[in-house]
Amino acid sequence: MFAIIHMSDVVRIPPNKLTNSLKDTAIGILKEKYESMISPEIGYIVTIIDAYANSTGKLIAGDGATYHKVGFKALTYFPVLQEIVEGEIVEITDFGAFVRIGPTDALLHLSQITDDYLRSDVKQGVIIANQSARSLKIGSRIRSRVTAVSLGKGAAMGKIGITCRQPFLGALEWIEQEIKKAKQPQPPLPTKEKKGSVNK
Repeated sequence: MFAIIHMSDVVRIPPNKLTNSLKDTAIGILKEKYESMISPEIGYIVTIIDAYANSTGKLIAGDGATYHKVGFKALTYFPVLQEIVEGEIVEITDFGAFVRIGPTDALLHLSQITDDYLRSDVKQGVIIANQSARSLKIGSRIRSRVTAVSLGKGAAMGKIGITCRQPFLGALEWIEQEIKKAKQPQPPLPTKEKKGSVNK
């Protein structure tokens, strides 16, 4: 789930940037510090959207820089358990596929794709189902459900697990087929004749 959150910090403005725009300099410093970071509390920090820097800074003896309090807005992504997400397959492996969801990749294990027996062809970049002949390849768009979330800290990568083994999940073309099938008129159920007694 994407969200815009408000944060605060203190930035150090080096002497060679004191003549530049305080706001632009602060945003640049915040981007270097925060973008691509992961926090267990707020998730992935995607980008810094805006910032406000207090024009009155502080000096520290022996340091030619100024220190300013800043408030800023950041775009974040926090994967939530049981959340439905859409993404694109970016890598095929022997054990499944990695799916790009938001700013990170989630693992779709072979056992979580379908009930069919699957074969993974890493060289061709495709996963094929034996009976249905359905396939997933690099670039396939899929809809899945988040089943596991383990976020790292700082620049450490988090781990996200997803599944497609539920109705109306999987490759988008699979879902379209399921919807068309569900909309088809169903044949009427056979009626049972009631046996009644015959009066003589």
